[in-house]
Formats: sequence, structure tokens, C-alpha cells
Amino acid sequence: MDLNFSPEDETFRDEVATWFSENLSGDFKHVRYRGGSGDQSEMFAERREWERHMGRHGWSCIAWPKEYGGRDATLSQQVIFAEEYARAGGPGRTGHLGVELAGPTILAFGTDEQKKRFLPPIAAGDELWSQGFSEPNAGSDLANVRTKAWLEDGLNGKEWVIEGQKIWTSLAQFADWCFVVTRTEEGTQGHKGLSYLLVPLDQEGVDIRPIKQMTGDAEFNEVFFDGARTAAENVVGAPGDGWKVAMGTLAFERGASTLGQQMDFRNELYEIVEIAKRNGKIKDPHIRQRLADAWMRLKIMRANSLRMLTKAEKAELAPEALIYKIYWATWHRNLGELFMDILGDEAEIGDAAPYQLNGLQKVFLFSRADTIYAGTNQIQRNIIAERALGLPREPRGNT
Repeated sequence: MDLNFSPEDETFRDEVATWFSENLSGDFKHVRYRGGSGDQSEMFAERREWERHMGRHGWSCIAWPKEYGGRDATLSQQVIFAEEYARAGGPGRTGHLGVELAGPTILAFGTDEQKKRFLPPIAAGDELWSQGFSEPNAGSDLANVRTKAWLEDGLNGKEWVIEGQKIWTSLAQFADWCFVVTRTEEGTQGHKGLSYLLVPLDQEGVDIRPIKQMTGDAEFNEVFFDGARTAAENVVGAPGDGWKVAMGTLAFERGASTLGQQMDFRNELYEIVEIAKRNGKIKDPHIRQRLADAWMRLKIMRANSLRMLTKAEKAELAPEALIYKIYWATWHRNLGELFMDILGDEAEIGDAAPYQLNGLQKVFLFSRADTIYAGTNQIQRNIIAERALGLPREPRGNT
């Protein structure tokens, strides 16, 4: 991808920056910079109203076709939007999983009826989504899912009945729907026999239990399906094609929004640089070298993301995308450690319970999970070795 933007793109950047400047004020000024690492469930109602506000003005899903609430934005415009959103301090998107994962997956694999039913409410901020992939025994090894579903007659025709458990389900306690990878062909193992179902969460047979984290937040949840139901037509792709569709979802996860993530990282890095200047740690040559190293690696991350985005419109993980998760997760974990070293004794201070952590303390604690969720670093190394480098597969058991 050309690292330079055209004059037309820069005009678009001015339009986006102006809109954020004018709208992240007044009723929405307090949500700026909220909803980041360790802060995902804070000011959720206010941030959801911001999501609806963006939807009313056509800024929620700019990459989508206009008929579904988007702007048909080019790839470069998507990059600019993501960067300017983070630069303006835009809050963590309550609709992120719908906008960046469920929506693009339905666009790529869904039927016309599914697109008409599900995409407009996502773009409007009226329906929120969660992701039902990981299970207690199928976290990084997604192909080991045990949640199962089968078709039977319901009150309104054929329905999928779902039994099983999902875990680490981000913001499920606020979501209206969940896209669930489940085994629909009895006796199958691994990638075969999986289906990708769209399941309403407000029903009998769904039990959502938030998991309190050491940050004090409860972004993650356990979700139990005990006879939960969804219409037969709420399968994305054909039954049995769930693995292919799920890999498409993961490919969309590493799209233009990664540039916004990196701008958030930049904001965190610049904040700690200012703290180092104030408390004198900037005079320590070792600290200065670590700050410079963090800055250089962040620039490398951006360059690789732009390279990765040249294949972003395909619903598959390109080799360039396989290194992204382990790279940013390790970088962010190391940045959290740098935060604490620069804060010094202040990093260990907190008021009595319930402890009120400052933003950087939350980043440090939450970044412990970065190298675990969405595929551990160990699993990421296996993926790179086997899929990108073509090395022999690691031996796997029969379960």
C-alpha cells in the first residue's frame, strides 16, 4: 500500500477531524478517552449514545455500502477515519464487535435477507454484538469447540437449539446478539462439522455471568446456552462451513481498525513520556532507550498494518496478518511494564478497596491478558510456523 495519502484523502481527513472536534464536545466531552484497556465497561450508556449519534450522521460503519448505513469509504479513508478517531480521543466503541466483526462477516458470507435484517441496526447503534468463539477447553484451539446445536421444529418453523458454554465473551452482558461457532454435525472433530450461528441473547436458555478482573472491571463473561434457540435461517454460510466463516471474521478483525488501535497506543506512549519528563525519569538513559525502542516498534507496527491492509478486503488471513497479534500484544505488554517503571512508587499506590486505579495502572494490569486472549503467544507462534512458513504441524491428540 502507498504510505502517502492523496489530496482527496487529506480533504477527507479534514472533514473527519472537524466533525470529531465539533461533536466530541458538549454532551459527549466526558466520554473522550474512556473505554480503553481495563476501562471497557465504564460510562457504557453514554458511550452507547455516542454510538447512536455517529450512526445518525453516517459515521458508524463508513466502509459498508450506503444501502446498509455506510459511506462506501475507500481503504485509505478507513485508515484515516481510524487514526483521526483515536487522535480525537474517541471513546471505545460499544458497537465494535458488530461494526468490525459481525457486520463485515455478514456482508461477505450472509444472505440478502441477513444483510437487510442485521446490518442497519448495527450501523444505527441499536443492536450490539458479542463473539462466541472461545470455550473452557477451546480457547486458542478454536477447532476444539464442544458447544453443539441441532435443528428441530419450533413455534415459528425450524430452529437451531444450542447447548454448551462460551467464555471470555467480551461485553456480552450488554449485547443483544452473539455470533456463535458451534458443532452441528455429531461425531465430527476439528474444523469439520462447525456452523456459524447468530443467536439472540435476551431469551430463556441463555445465562450470562460477568467475570471480574483484577482491574475491577468485568469486560469478560461466561455465557451458558441451555436450550437456547435461533431461527434456522440464522446460520451464516452453509451449515458445516463455520470454520471458513470464522476465519473470515478473524481476517476482518485485522482490518483498518488496527490503525486506530495503534493511535490509542501512541496516546498511551505520549502520556508516559510526559510523566517521565515531569518526574525526572527521562534523564535515565536506560528509560530513554526503552521509550525510543517503544516508539520505533510502534512505527514498524503501523507499516506492517498498512502492508497487511493491501489484502484486507479478502475474507481470509493473509501471511502478513499472521504476525500482527503476537507483535502488538507483546509490544503492549512491554509498554505496560515501562509504565510502571516510570511511575515508580506511585505505580503501587491505590486508595482502600474498592481500589481506584489510575489509567496507566489499568493499562498495565489489562495488558497482562494481551498475550493470552484471542490466541496465546505460543499458539500464535504455531500459526506463523505452520501457515506462513509451511513447517510441519505440531503433533495433536485425537480429542
